[in-house]
Amino acid sequence: MSQQAQTSKIQGARVGVVATDQRDKTRKVVVQSSAKHPKYGKYLQQRTVLHVHDETNDSRTGDTVEVAPCRPMSKTKSWRLVRVVARAPQE
Repeated sequence: MSQQAQTSKIQGARVGVVATDQRDKTRKVVVQSSAKHPKYGKYLQQRTVLHVHDETNDSRTGDTVEVAPCRPMSKTKSWRLVRVVARAPQE
């Protein structure tokens, strides 16, 4: 089974794309999802921006990463980086 086909066993884990990596040990990760409108049935795009703790500064902007919930580390940061699923293409 390929690495991308594996599903995570971590409860509450999500997969998203790193939006910014400007701060030390902190990343902004955007998680995309879609939800069906209760009345009209149209699928709406939703996004959630998470502040993620990256201890080793391993991820970069554009990388697809897996994050998991953890204890609050600051006012806004309560997620941690589990692994980098796919690297962004280098320019």
